[in-house]
Amino acid sequence: MIRESWDETAARRARIRGCFLGGAIGDALGNPIEFLSLHRIRETYGPEGITALVPDSEGVVGRITDDTQMTMFTAEGMIRACARSTAKGIGGAEIAIVRHSYLRWLDTQNHPAPPPPRQDQDLVRSGWLREQQWLYARRAPGGACLSGLTQEHIPSSSDPLDGTPGPVNTNSKGCGTVMRSAPFGLIGTGARESFEFAARCAQITHGHPTGYYAAGALAAIIALILDGDSLEGAVLRTLELLSRYPGHEETSAALRKAVDLAAQGEPTPEKAESLGGGWVAEEALAIAVYCALAHTAPRRSLYSKGGGTGYDPKWRRTPFQKAMLLSVNHSGDSDSTGSICGNLLGAHYGDLRLPPMWLTQIEGRGTIAELADDFSSVFHQSIEMYEFDGMVFPRSRYPLY
Repeated sequence: MIRESWDETAARRARIRGCFLGGAIGDALGNPIEFLSLHRIRETYGPEGITALVPDSEGVVGRITDDTQMTMFTAEGMIRACARSTAKGIGGAEIAIVRHSYLRWLDTQNHPAPPPPRQDQDLVRSGWLREQQWLYARRAPGGACLSGLTQEHIPSSSDPLDGTPGPVNTNSKGCGTVMRSAPFGLIGTGARESFEFAARCAQITHGHPTGYYAAGALAAIIALILDGDSLEGAVLRTLELLSRYPGHEETSAALRKAVDLAAQGEPTPEKAESLGGGWVAEEALAIAVYCALAHTAPRRSLYSKGGGTGYDPKWRRTPFQKAMLLSVNHSGDSDSTGSICGNLLGAHYGDLRLPPMWLTQIEGRGTIAELADDFSSVFHQSIEMYEFDGMVFPRSRYPLY
């Protein structure tokens, strides 16, 4: 556990909340238009495309998808891994514990309600997050995520990341690796550690090197933002980190193209589409990074007047809103690119700068914020997490077994 001053803890908590909730906003913005072409989006919603949260096919506004679901279960698995290693003094099971959390997510896709535990001290069917009924919803989950979790592969933390394809879905580099990986960047252990943790957990379901490197790259960018780097600086430093790993070229090329494109005049959906559709990992990351960089104002203190949002009275949209709308108004995987962009900008600005008119409409907002606060308490609170006879959290909430 990391010890920090109160101000540092409060700032990190704001950024962690921002990352979780910002991702959910982007997910909900993109969900109703995920499978529409840019032409169809403009035809349906006007020349700017969507400009706010819009109803999905069932007329509901603010619904999240598997992107936010899996991000939440990633965070829950990391909390439980930290709880176990701290309480028992035993490390090395972190990837297996995250995989167990993904199996809890898999239950939400295969059952209409929380299924009963199969035995006493069930390693999977336990804890509070799986009891949230609203999470039991199947909204176009990625095929590799579903199939990969049936193969019981647990990557080893001692295996080198050398560009070798993993054994599960060897040729798959779908964006399901990236859209769930933001929490790995929020633990405060540094960019390289976050990168490798995310990359190895991506191999649970996706074997293509670009799939797991893109997941690691998102985690590294967020780790650097959390430590105070600018968004552009975080991306450039992540490119330096990527260069140390064999087989990084596809991921690095996509990120470099995003950085270069963001510097080329007025941002447009057509420019975003030049980076791809976002269905695969490096394209989803590149689109999100481009949209975030194209509209990001310099960040001042999270608690200073104005907060660095650069509010534009002419259009009455903040840079956050402009970037988020750009990240979903394209012919591609709009909910995933929106979710990743929201993770990046939420970590950059903190939760205090998320637009209330969007935030209040997000499905499960209270649960997402609660999970973010628990995550902050475990990894960044300047108190002893454990007492002599137990945990700060009840064991039923984050079981140790």
